[in-house]
Amino acid sequence: MKISAKVDYAVRALIEIAGNTTDRPRSAESISTAQDIPRDFLLAVLADLRRAGLVASQRGQAGGWVLLTPAESISVADVIRATDGPLVSVHGRAPEDVAYKGSAEALQEVWIAVRSSLREVLEDVTVAHLLNKSLPPGAIARTRSEDAWHRR
Repeated sequence: MKISAKVDYAVRALIEIAGNTTDRPRSAESISTAQDIPRDFLLAVLADLRRAGLVASQRGQAGGWVLLTPAESISVADVIRATDGPLVSVHGRAPEDVAYKGSAEALQEVWIAVRSSLREVLEDVTVAHLLNKSLPPGAIARTRSEDAWHRR
């Protein structure tokens, strides 16, 4: 799985907004600076998050960005879907909508299994977990294997 810059920036922006301890919305400039995200790219990402109903913008001198959904309710999977679309697609189609013939018949089940595995982690980890630096046990368990840390 490739994690796009758009997804990475979106998750980081949401963590910044969720961690805002003031009563004022968080400005795009402050998010951009805090996370070293190019401002114009950040604005495009925030627009995607707004369309998904995760954030709202407020205009004016004290304007900026706020969460519309509690950080505990926003999963990493939600962010991926809001910015990049489905977690898994095969030639732009859902895995359950593809079919293979002959010797490749079992391939559809592999794609379904991949999606299920991704959901297991990405739907469990929320923006609040990331903000609090406290991942759920299932995600932590997956990082305990030495093999998890090595590229193949």
